[in-house]
Amino acid sequence: MKLLFSEQNSDYANYQFPYAVWAVPEPGETPADLFNAGFLPSSRYLDRFYLCRQIRVGLARYEASSENRRILRKGKGINVTLVPRDKFDYTPARRQFFKTYADAKFGRDVMTLERLDHLFAAPVISHLLVFTDTVTGAEAGVATLYVQGASLAYYYYAFYDLAYFPRNLGMYMMTSAVELFAGRGVKNLYLGTCYSENALYKTQFSGAEFFNGFRWSQNLKELKYLLRRDRKPVSQHLLETEEYRAAFHPGGLGEMTAASVFRIVKK
Repeated sequence: MKLLFSEQNSDYANYQFPYAVWAVPEPGETPADLFNAGFLPSSRYLDRFYLCRQIRVGLARYEASSENRRILRKGKGINVTLVPRDKFDYTPARRQFFKTYADAKFGRDVMTLERLDHLFAAPVISHLLVFTDTVTGAEAGVATLYVQGASLAYYYYAFYDLAYFPRNLGMYMMTSAVELFAGRGVKNLYLGTCYSENALYKTQFSGAEFFNGFRWSQNLKELKYLLRRDRKPVSQHLLETEEYRAAFHPGGLGEMTAASVFRIVKK
């Protein structure tokens, strides 16, 4: 992959010069290579990715907890079907259903109809999970996915009927995805970013880990430390922070360097 560093606001007084890190796939690389290095798609065409604090579930380590089973029981009677994108009928009714949910969830016209149309025609959606109420026959929700064989599944946008909110349908959809792909022997399920405590629900699966900037970490205490740190002013880059290094990386720079997934290879 080729890396681009897009400059953000600087804090010259504290010698903080942040960059957003973008990755562009090179010939022979697949999206799985970039996901595994901590990047998520920033283009629906999978031609540009961004480095971020994200969550994935190592599905070989997943076992349903009592909370996971409780969520699955609440969704009893709602069936899930994995549908390839080319077999999914993007009807006007479904289009309006997705728009109604997006307006309620994200704000009116944050997700425009044009954006929805482009999304559902783009390579970033390869499959969909369709959730159907077996009692009424109604379609209760749809989750969009990018799936690459047994390497990964990326749980992207989810849309559902908000009348099912008391049954925790949103959490049921995500938990069903974890169960389904674990059962299919997929290596990792990626669940998106985690920059607020509201996103910690993504970590309620055994096997959950997050990308900390240089490697995948299973230490959720480390993640919660970063979330608390996000809420206050800081005057140092994270890896310069003695408190952070002492608590989570006592081996210092050498340990972190050895663990890093990044390496420049001379050609």
